[in-house]
Amino acid sequence: MKMLAYLAHGLAAALLLTSGPVAARPAPPATNVATPALWQVQDADTTLYLFGTVHVMKPDVDWFRGGVKAAFEGSDELVLEIIEPDDPNAMGAIMMPKALAQDGVALSDRLTPEARDKYRAAMAANGLPAPAFDRMNPWMAGMALAVAPLAKMGYQADLGAEKILRSAAVKAGKRVEALETVEQQIDFFATLPMEQQVAFLNATVDGLPEMETEFAALLRHWQAGDPDKLGKSMNESLEATPELAQVLLIGRNANWAQWIKARMATPGTIFVAVGAGHLAGKGSVQDQLKTLGITARRIKE
Repeated sequence: MKMLAYLAHGLAAALLLTSGPVAARPAPPATNVATPALWQVQDADTTLYLFGTVHVMKPDVDWFRGGVKAAFEGSDELVLEIIEPDDPNAMGAIMMPKALAQDGVALSDRLTPEARDKYRAAMAANGLPAPAFDRMNPWMAGMALAVAPLAKMGYQADLGAEKILRSAAVKAGKRVEALETVEQQIDFFATLPMEQQVAFLNATVDGLPEMETEFAALLRHWQAGDPDKLGKSMNESLEATPELAQVLLIGRNANWAQWIKARMATPGTIFVAVGAGHLAGKGSVQDQLKTLGITARRIKE
């Protein structure tokens, strides 16, 4: 499953576990102090911070501190991948028309007999009604399976980095913008060719037994501020699923690098927070910035 599936988990978590801004809460006990990586892009009158996020978190992780918090507090504006609707029903209204299959083919009929049996078993194990998903496209079932186990593992959506940052920004009166719209993020999945949608669903099902171990390892790398180890997993995934990598990762990173280049022409201090997988490995946002003649400097704690 590795890093590319982690990106899919991140997108799925952002889209399916939306609950709007969260109320301020006391800092969790510092039993697991994290020092996630932070980069800076700077010219004469503009400073832009690049921070890699995790969309779900456990309560004992203390990450919003030190250099990350100082950079955030010194910024005028927060930029996220998307701004989630405050009303969870709004997300469903956008997603469901795209999730329903328009060709009348049942989802289970798109799978080989072996894949179908594994898929149905995975749905049952995670409390998801496979018959209800038969009218849907494979990407929707894959997203549902990508997030269903997270709560059982102890991860909470309202502790995700984006939600904490957005809540803090709103409280501080900072401007909050987004690199993409909700519709765009849904379309990254919904517009995949059917063959790739089936491959995504099958890969999600196949990865479920190792999900807890691999997800925990990736989060440890994030907490330790070790993008090299994140990048190693990323590179393996890029080789295994190049088409999905282009859609979910490389193309988006290139777009964001262009946005950063354009934004540097406007004075100010901006805190950009995107999924940590976008800031690690080949084709990362930093790599894309290099091709544009822009250097992102790592800030050490």
